[in-house]
Amino acid sequence: MAAAQAGDRRAYERLLADSVALIRSVARRQGVAVDLLDDVVQETLLTVHRVRHTYDPTRSYDAWLAAIASRRAIDALRSHGRRDRREASDSEALESYPDSGDASTETERTQQAKYLREAIAELPPGQREAVEQLGLKEQSLAEAAEHTGRNTGALKVNLHRALKALRNRLYREP
Repeated sequence: MAAAQAGDRRAYERLLADSVALIRSVARRQGVAVDLLDDVVQETLLTVHRVRHTYDPTRSYDAWLAAIASRRAIDALRSHGRRDRREASDSEALESYPDSGDASTETERTQQAKYLREAIAELPPGQREAVEQLGLKEQSLAEAAEHTGRNTGALKVNLHRALKALRNRLYREP
């Protein structure tokens, strides 16, 4: 490494080629999977290239390289672990997130909407009106009060009771 730092290109090439075995060994000891070993080797060699000026020729090159390789191995393990937690397998994804263009999904949505409309229609008139004005038309309390001629407190109470009744009905029946 001292020769490489002095500008000997061939020494630097030999050094990098000879370093691969030690890097792979360190990564395997850290528990890096075989399919990730090449990534760790590449990242370690890139790091060595970037920080080669920090190597102290009076110290062991193998220890310096092993420290860098160990850090890159840990980085790979962390990255791989995060990716595994975020990614779902194909079968899990299909079960959890069906195709939006799937005919059965669209039919199910249509049935749910019909069921919800029927449940709203069966509410007492004051509750139904509160749901229609505040929920479906997304009016503010002031707008709904003006439109219905009722005060905001009555609308709040009716909406609360309507939502409770809808929850009970929708979760009680299929």
